[in-house]
Amino acid sequence: MKAPKSWRWLMKKQQFLFEKGLFGAKMKQLPFMGVVCTVMLFIIYRTTNYQYQQTEDSGVDSKSLDSLPRGIIEARSDLELKPLWTTSSSTSKASVRSSSNLLAMPVGIEQKQNVDTIVQKKILQLSYGNLDGWWDLEWSKNAIHIVAYNQTKWWFAKRFLHPAIVSIYDYIFLWDEDLGVENFHPGRYLKIVKSAGLEISQPALDPNSTGIHHRITVRNRMNKFHRRVYDVRGSVKCSDDSEGPPCTGFVEGMAPVFSRSAWLCAWHLIQVITRAFL
Repeated sequence: MKAPKSWRWLMKKQQFLFEKGLFGAKMKQLPFMGVVCTVMLFIIYRTTNYQYQQTEDSGVDSKSLDSLPRGIIEARSDLELKPLWTTSSSTSKASVRSSSNLLAMPVGIEQKQNVDTIVQKKILQLSYGNLDGWWDLEWSKNAIHIVAYNQTKWWFAKRFLHPAIVSIYDYIFLWDEDLGVENFHPGRYLKIVKSAGLEISQPALDPNSTGIHHRITVRNRMNKFHRRVYDVRGSVKCSDDSEGPPCTGFVEGMAPVFSRSAWLCAWHLIQVITRAFL
């Protein structure tokens, strides 16, 4: 009778030792997990602090500019051409702004004739190819030419159309080079844009145009402007309940026109690395 009791006692002892060892292992894991969590929190803190410091360093500390003479700081610029030698006539011309809008286009020499048709008065020419072929045009010497081979217009826009540079212009026309403008009247177009309060817009395409990809870009013969299109055909149904492309809410990238305030927002959304389809 004593033997079974001793056996049961040994079994309980082994079980107790096993549970004690397991509890000890758990106790060892808890400090380890605490160390891991502490290290991760430290890394996150250092990373966040570094990003904050980088942001602070990229800006200009206003306190460091307090010692400069009043009127010496110029926070904005423009794309107006200035004469090398100032005369009374050039000063009077400079005081009167010839245009309150900016037309910027990426151009290739193969579209030279069409570009010549589009240009009115003010142009920032973003050339992605041969530059020498443009000098025979009458307006060429009054344009600003920026050359970079094989780049998109969004690449140019991000680097050369900073809001602080184009803030004097009411509207920025960021157009492609192959647009037909035979029936386009810029004054009438801007009158419609202003009356409708459009911040981002584009001229509608003629219904007989070729290469139409979205029906919303086609001119509505019944209205001066439209914000949506209705279509019950095809897989996508466009109705009053539609809230996004291709029914409403977008402008195709071939001929966008931005107001000053809209460009201030849009410029910050343009990615540094852009693709040709943007």
